Amino acid sequence: MFLNLFAYTGTASVHAAVGGALSTTTVDMSNTYLTWAKNNMRLNVAEGLHDFIQADCLEWLAQQSSQTYSKRFDLIFLDPPTFSNSKRMQDAFDVQNHHVELIRQAASLLTEQGVLYFSTNFRRFKLDEQHLSDLTITDISKKTVPLDFARTPKIHYCWRITKHA
Repeated sequence: MFLNLFAYTGTASVHAAVGGALSTTTVDMSNTYLTWAKNNMRLNVAEGLHDFIQADCLEWLAQQSSQTYSKRFDLIFLDPPTFSNSKRMQDAFDVQNHHVELIRQAASLLTEQGVLYFSTNFRRFKLDEQHLSDLTITDISKKTVPLDFARTPKIHYCWRITKHA
């Protein structure tokens, strides 16, 4: 089971489905982007169960992570915007200030062997590992920066996050 948060056009969901995921859940606040995601899924995949949820990812994650028996995922892709002050949100979002809570909530939805990939394009981002010390965090940024950008690797950061064994 695959979860794609801040999904935009659903590319990660489509990739997971094409790669064999039997079910995907795609969450984004924009109905327009979700329509694109549904179309992209339809154009690329014929099998599996694929849910598309229009919701503020912050609110959706908070609600799901607070439920004792919420759905669990084997793989979660979390690629939030650097900043957002959308009229649909209660408060402004800043990835530097909100990433610990966001990662914690997403990690709570992992299966025991599940993996969370967290990425950001905020060039001055600093992961607060001290407040996430109960998780196993591996920086995989170098492996995820396209070759075209190898000379400026600070354009993107990415971590593989799991629960401690």
